[in-house]
Amino acid sequence: MSQDATDAVEFADIERARERLDDPTVVKHTPVERSTSLDGMTGGEVHLKCEHLQWTGSFKTRGAYNKIRQSVADGAERVVAASAGNHAQGVALAATKLGADATIVMPRDAPQAKVDATRGYGAEVQLVGKDFQAAMRHAKELVDDDAEFVHAYDDPDIVAGQGTLGVEMYEDLPDVDTVVVPIGGGGLISGIATAFAELSPETRVVGVQAAGAATVADSLDKGAPVTLESVDTIADGIATGGISELTLSLIRAHVDEVVTVTDGEIARAVLLLMERAKQVVEGAAAASVAALLGGDVDVDGEVVMPLLCGGNVDTTTLQTVLVHALTDREQLLRLRVRIDDRPGQMHTLSGYIADHGANIRTVRHERATPELDVGEAYLVFEVETSGASHARDIIRHIRSNGYEVKHVNA
Repeated sequence: MSQDATDAVEFADIERARERLDDPTVVKHTPVERSTSLDGMTGGEVHLKCEHLQWTGSFKTRGAYNKIRQSVADGAERVVAASAGNHAQGVALAATKLGADATIVMPRDAPQAKVDATRGYGAEVQLVGKDFQAAMRHAKELVDDDAEFVHAYDDPDIVAGQGTLGVEMYEDLPDVDTVVVPIGGGGLISGIATAFAELSPETRVVGVQAAGAATVADSLDKGAPVTLESVDTIADGIATGGISELTLSLIRAHVDEVVTVTDGEIARAVLLLMERAKQVVEGAAAASVAALLGGDVDVDGEVVMPLLCGGNVDTTTLQTVLVHALTDREQLLRLRVRIDDRPGQMHTLSGYIADHGANIRTVRHERATPELDVGEAYLVFEVETSGASHARDIIRHIRSNGYEVKHVNA
């Protein structure tokens, strides 16, 4: 990209985008919720920016509407986009509001909830490719003279639209010391960081990527955008597998730090936000809180605002995330017990577990296992406990009665 980052998107562009986003049925001012639970866990004063409560369930409508409103004014009748889900919904809503047709290409494994919602907002949806990059390639092939391509992040108008969220975050909490922002393609953090560079340059801007889709650190090291051949993360909303020259240049200019979090850390953050903050968010949104909980970002004594950028999680994905998080806490415990394969063993072991007030969800026999002798078997129990201490008590009790028992993951 030939333009300097500070010329590509300026604060004036964000101010003009705010003027275009003048319809409260398109973009609303989302709330901020103080979390005293997270205060205690991080040592900071934590204020959650609840952008997952935005229309369409994410911030994406901001950039999409800013872009499409200008495109329609210039004569565009149709827009085309590629998205893992949230950008799709933002484009669909914006196009419908502005009287344009929309064709959205999504990966074949895009969450069904996001596919259904995109169609519900009025767009034609095509499911193509195994990931975002494949969907992107197909979407670009659909562009013709009557259509405008609306990129998820590689567009100054998109970045400026997302930057309106940065202005809103500053207005909500002018004394904020650190803002924590998830990164996929980088359009969101580029806009937010540009806004804070103007309004509060002393505020630290920290970006967070999922480890299975991380590209920013390598891109910064190499001085050019790096694209992954494949991604592997539960945070589909930030699983773009690449950034652009535009967003890389803005991140380099305005972002103070970028960290990564694992899927396990994201899952724990999703569960914690449900339990303590009463907020249901998708993995991408929970990444900001995961970075705080994992100690990747030190906010001790600071006023900090993690951004919950999206809430479009389908029930299947949510179930997977919660099972992982509960297993990690040992509130969902899998025990494999070696037994003599004779009547009464399941009854006896079930009694030991019941003696400790734990609930058995499932139990199965395993007999065709090489390490077992003739006449032996495994009983594999899935048990609900109150946590790690409770789990250890159950295991000790079974062992004290002469059984070989192991804590297993599957």
